[in-house]
Amino acid sequence: MNAQVPRRRRSLLIALTVAAALITTGCTAGAAKVDPSQYRTIPAASGKSVDGGVVTIAMTPGLAPNYIFPYPPAEANGAVIGNDLMWRTLYRADADGKSNADTSLATAPSYSDDDRTVTISMKKNSWSNGKPVTAGDVVFSLGILKAAVAQSAANWAFYTPGQFPDGVTATAQGSDTVVLTLEKAYNPAYLESLLQQLVVIPSADWSIATTGGPVLDYTDPANASAIYTFLTGQSSDQATFATNPLWQVVNGPYSLKSFEPTTGSFSLAPNKAYAGPGKHTLTQVDFKAFTSAAAIYNQYQAGTITVGRLDSSYSAKIEDLRKKGYNVYAAPAPARSDPLVINFANTTGGFDKIIAQPYMRQALQHLVDQPGYIKSRGVYNGAASENYATVGLGSAFPPDFGDKAPYPFDPKAAEKLLTAHGWKVDKAGTTCEKPGSGSDQCGEGIAQGQKISFTLASASSPSYVGARDLAFSSEAKKIGIDVKVVSKSLNYMYENYTNPGAPANTNEWAMQDTGPLVMTSYPTANGAFNTDGSFNLGSYSDTAADKAIEASVFGSDPKALSAETTLLSKDLPVLFLPTPDNLIVWKSALSGPPDTFEGLLKFIYSPEQWYFTEKQK
Repeated sequence: MNAQVPRRRRSLLIALTVAAALITTGCTAGAAKVDPSQYRTIPAASGKSVDGGVVTIAMTPGLAPNYIFPYPPAEANGAVIGNDLMWRTLYRADADGKSNADTSLATAPSYSDDDRTVTISMKKNSWSNGKPVTAGDVVFSLGILKAAVAQSAANWAFYTPGQFPDGVTATAQGSDTVVLTLEKAYNPAYLESLLQQLVVIPSADWSIATTGGPVLDYTDPANASAIYTFLTGQSSDQATFATNPLWQVVNGPYSLKSFEPTTGSFSLAPNKAYAGPGKHTLTQVDFKAFTSAAAIYNQYQAGTITVGRLDSSYSAKIEDLRKKGYNVYAAPAPARSDPLVINFANTTGGFDKIIAQPYMRQALQHLVDQPGYIKSRGVYNGAASENYATVGLGSAFPPDFGDKAPYPFDPKAAEKLLTAHGWKVDKAGTTCEKPGSGSDQCGEGIAQGQKISFTLASASSPSYVGARDLAFSSEAKKIGIDVKVVSKSLNYMYENYTNPGAPANTNEWAMQDTGPLVMTSYPTANGAFNTDGSFNLGSYSDTAADKAIEASVFGSDPKALSAETTLLSKDLPVLFLPTPDNLIVWKSALSGPPDTFEGLLKFIYSPEQWYFTEKQK
């Protein structure tokens, strides 16, 4: 999972209603559908570099940051400021999920024969204050991460109790070698995907529990806990983000210049001590918050945005943007699925009993018209692809059914499943006629006369989210299933609609759609769909799934992850929606290595490697 899909998006009722009308009528609003294949190529770096210039990056509406410490507590919600640009992870992933040898802080890890001893060699890098980035900083970072999850399992989205960082002992052998000793061997690919999430922070400057206090022995868990509490406390004061000396000690290519608490917009200045690739020709990088996709598009029209994304509702405007001097690149993000998250713990109206039935989830998936959503001018306008698997499209770990839908759009099949299990299908309200746990009955705990009615919380941005949810609701109502779509901002949903983070609100939502779920480079669902996963938003639990996930995390069988993917994708811990193309936009006067623009598919920013080819006004 990606940090830009926060660890935990405005009222668009009129817009969503219009979108629903377009879907149901098939209206194309007079615009031709976009052919994404025309925009699959990124131009090569070209032109002579001109020093200076400010890059303005448009942030996704609803994703403005509210925190600065790289290991935020669960209750903080939202996103972290320029995390990867100010503090680098031990290994930095490219868009394809592989560790980037140039931008990572260490060389590739080496493993003992039993995979329980991992040796990591640090490269020569410096903190912004001139101190070297050392093996001790990595040990410190792991210790603080341990303290975070010890205080709450929800404090790190990649954590599963009993797994990394539990059972991992880190020692520094000199200043440039880290040795990890593992109680239980992990699949090396999975372990490295976790090390891509380990943010390296400065032990010499942050090992304190009070402002101006003494440096503490962070290897003592009690001290590490006190340090974590202090740092999270300091990060709660947004007004001091740009002035607190703590946050000026960075190892990434940038430091924070300014932050606007009211909007979440912020500016970064080059860290001249950064030793990674890139010449730092840019004077400043501004991340600007927006309240809607329309506001972003208007600023593209005005030419005030340098880099950003284009909402799919504006995909028919790509040629207009190109004529205005923008490059456009379209592709689905790697390891991404777009799920309708199911809340298996919601007891309102007996939803937990109803949704526990596999046939019911299959019937609901049969109501998701992926091909129709993709073609619709009201949803994707052609800029999306069908996807029915947790690992997303083009994965090296595909399910055994390949790209073929296990439960394709087929309302008649949905109706047949319901009637075969004791339901009377009626547009006015489908009801259970045959209660019981038999093969032709509604299922355990479902009462006679029970109706199927639930709430779907739908993110107000991007616009395709609400449009596809209304289309699903409309199809469900045709067979008597009442799906009430409620539009909420993304930040509200992150704060309130997650069972691990907000258990008191479990009965307030039955399904939710916040857009993408992006997995790590080794796309196991560990943490997301195992019973005790800290990012298991909807409390899905299945013994066979737990075993399959464990096999892919700890085993060495190369087919284990595909087996996990197959099981989960067929069991439907979520309903699957199409994966939209990410539409990346940047001014043609801005250039740099193509892979740095491809990285934008996964919110990987590398402005230190960009440059303008003409003077900016």
